[in-house]
Amino acid sequence: MIPSVTLVLPPRLTASALTLRDAAERRGLRTVQLPTFDVPAGLRADHLHAGPTFADVVAPLLGIAPLEAPHDWLALLPRELTRREITLVTLGEAYELRRPAFVKSPNDKNIKAMIYTDGSRLPGPDAIDRRTPVLVSDIVDFTAEYRLHLLDGAVQVGSQYAERGRLLLGPPSADALAFGEDLLASVGHTLPTAIVVDVGVIDGRWAVIESNAAWASGAYVADPDLALDVVLRAAGPLDRLSSHDRRFVRPSHSRLGSREPTGA
Repeated sequence: MIPSVTLVLPPRLTASALTLRDAAERRGLRTVQLPTFDVPAGLRADHLHAGPTFADVVAPLLGIAPLEAPHDWLALLPRELTRREITLVTLGEAYELRRPAFVKSPNDKNIKAMIYTDGSRLPGPDAIDRRTPVLVSDIVDFTAEYRLHLLDGAVQVGSQYAERGRLLLGPPSADALAFGEDLLASVGHTLPTAIVVDVGVIDGRWAVIESNAAWASGAYVADPDLALDVVLRAAGPLDRLSSHDRRFVRPSHSRLGSREPTGA
């Protein structure tokens, strides 16, 4: 008997995606790895785990609703939760920067997340639409960084992934988990029911690094079975969405900023 729930995966899988695929199959879910971005006729699926470009092409065709935080979520958080100034502007506005800043796309990879010495170093309008939203942040140093998978207003699972800017995998600290719970108590209503939030330590104080769509995020060394629960909720059937999550569905036009052909 073929299981009724299918997890769709993209042509290339990261080590983390392979781990989540294995967890899904142990659970009895049928997984399908598509060789291209083309959806075969007759394919029916309820969930996906992939990058934004793949999701933008495949999810609408399969009736899957990928959830993500609003573009301005990080910028609207109170300073005591970010420990730095963060603003959401258009790429065109960011061209006017005359100081070093950390710049990234809110929910995509259109703008490489890195420190730019000034706005002239950003990708030009021939490559990225000037209207593309970007987050501009003060430059800070995180001494430790953790990824938290959040589900239904609680920290489901977590993993450390960096220390002083270098990859360091391990279990989450008790303080990281506690900060995640405090964050949810404070601003959990501004997030979908399934999301990933990265947190870290700046000068001895906890801060939010960023939010990420769970369906597009690696789990590092977190328990894959627990991370899978978050992924399945974060990209599930559109017709089963709660009223709360409907406002967090990724817009079908969110690749507006890219000049690349669809599926590139």
